[in-house]
Amino acid sequence: MTDKKDPFGIREGEVAAPLPEHADASLYFIGRIHTPWKERKDCPKNAGEARARGTVCTIELDPRWVPGLKDLETCSHIVVLYWMDRSRRDLVVQVPGHYKAGRGTFALRSPVRPNPIAMSVVQLLKVEGNTLSVVGLDCLDGTPLLDIKPYFASVDCVPDAKVGWHAARDNTSA
Repeated sequence: MTDKKDPFGIREGEVAAPLPEHADASLYFIGRIHTPWKERKDCPKNAGEARARGTVCTIELDPRWVPGLKDLETCSHIVVLYWMDRSRRDLVVQVPGHYKAGRGTFALRSPVRPNPIAMSVVQLLKVEGNTLSVVGLDCLDGTPLLDIKPYFASVDCVPDAKVGWHAARDNTSA
């Protein structure tokens, strides 16, 4: 069932939790992300799919933060943190359409979470003024930008990391 307040509804097997009455913190959006995707159905389902598509997206940084870009152009890849502002925030069990089984929110990379913070490692193509051109984003056009960090393969890559439920899933249900 969907309505104007909740255009995505709840899938069978999903569980919602009441949200806290008050926020604990505030943050600053430092820019906006521009992608060709206006609707959720068109958006890549994750950063890996986005990288495979090769779509160039742009990050427009608020001009006050431009000095913070010094030396960023020397990075081949960066970590982009962004706020999935059009996502639900109350689901604790989700049923991703491509898996068909309920999983806890914190066991998923879904944008639906209490604090819809998303992260992608993207290839940095160029920096021009307050605009970055990148490949590998999986968000809707106009998504608020939270932060940018360099990607360090020497400390950020964990080759033997595992997600047990994902490795063991029945491929017929994917």
